[in-house]
Amino acid sequence: MPGDVKTAQSAAEEKLVAEFARARASLPGTEPVGALRDAAFATFKSAGLPTRRVEAWHYTDLRIAMRDALPLASAPKPDAALKQKLEKLAPRIADLATARLVLVDGYFIAELSDAMPKGVSVSALSDALAKGDATIVEALSAPGMGQGDAALALNTAFMQGGVVIDVASGKQVAQPIEIVAVSSESSHAIYARSLLRVGAGAHLTLIERDVSAAAQAEQRNNALVVMVADEGQVEHVFVPAVLNSASTHVASLLAVLGAKASFNSFTLAQGGGLLRRQIHMRFDGEHAKGQLAGASVLRQKDHADTTLVVQHVAAHCQSREYFKTVLDGEATGVYQGKVIVAPGAQKTDGAMKSHAILLSDNATMNNKPELEIFADDVVCGHGATVAQLDEDQVFYAMARGLPKPVAESMLLEAFVDEATDRVESEPVRVYLTSLIGQWLSQRGRA
Repeated sequence: MPGDVKTAQSAAEEKLVAEFARARASLPGTEPVGALRDAAFATFKSAGLPTRRVEAWHYTDLRIAMRDALPLASAPKPDAALKQKLEKLAPRIADLATARLVLVDGYFIAELSDAMPKGVSVSALSDALAKGDATIVEALSAPGMGQGDAALALNTAFMQGGVVIDVASGKQVAQPIEIVAVSSESSHAIYARSLLRVGAGAHLTLIERDVSAAAQAEQRNNALVVMVADEGQVEHVFVPAVLNSASTHVASLLAVLGAKASFNSFTLAQGGGLLRRQIHMRFDGEHAKGQLAGASVLRQKDHADTTLVVQHVAAHCQSREYFKTVLDGEATGVYQGKVIVAPGAQKTDGAMKSHAILLSDNATMNNKPELEIFADDVVCGHGATVAQLDEDQVFYAMARGLPKPVAESMLLEAFVDEATDRVESEPVRVYLTSLIGQWLSQRGRA
């Protein structure tokens, strides 16, 4: 995602330059990590905050949204008050006994986290960076993906906290792992990066759940790197926090799949300020399968952007992208999907769809699916639709005694369920459906 060179810095960009100069010496990592940070910040400094002039950010202007740059979050104290806040903000998901990893303001808090299942090892990102493990540093940099993206470069430059999760080869982890990311009540910027490495033939379910106690604006710029070895299987679900309307949240996912690997990722966006979900998925091994799906339910002046790049490098791979969006009020939805089939990626099977329903004349949906195919033996297609609720269907439900709001909610839930059905775990699907139901019940409220 290349950026444009800017001739004059905004106030936020100036603050980011000053903040990096101030914090650079205290950021964790050995010399190679420092070099990675410096190179990333040079990329950001050259490009500046993304604007609509950057093709990959055509519908989302981060430079306008970030008129100021908040100070970096500090490491919290894992006391009893913090534990109580966690229990209140992020109660356990019903019927799903997850093993929790807790991040507070981006920092891994071992004292609030659960013991991991056998075959799963966890370390704080700061510890991994301090040890300077070359394989971890290389994996965190996700070479070949997201190069030139200024927002991702900022995360690389400032990454303070996060976790490194390793799953042993052949391990079938029955218990889902859950990363709960909590922000405190202060107004600050969070830059966390986590790494999941799944060994050959291993299976894992990973849930990312963000929550916030802050009434003030936040700036989150987080990233997760997933590396799935040959024949490994990962199901991944991400639920971003509903933040203050003045907040910005950039959430990047970078996934690399080995031969016969499987990766199934789902995101539920419920609005709150500006959310940019950017995903890079690359097929490095043959006969791998990857699915990216999601649902966005937006109202008021929410802005949710889903932008993804799928790279088919190896042959005989299958990719599926399926997203549903519901927009009310003055909300704005964005879907940009690009599937790239390299010259050697014969027998690629790719399908991409984005469907949206507008509940207001003031809502906006931007769809931009793309295919770049450099192989001649592939099956690839894409489709995008934007529509309103079918008045005949609403009338049919009302004729059977349902009030109009209930009839609309029933139809909208059925519309979104076509996306959530792609989540394999039934308890997780029930949890996601409950969140969508809560959003539907709040329609029309201030």
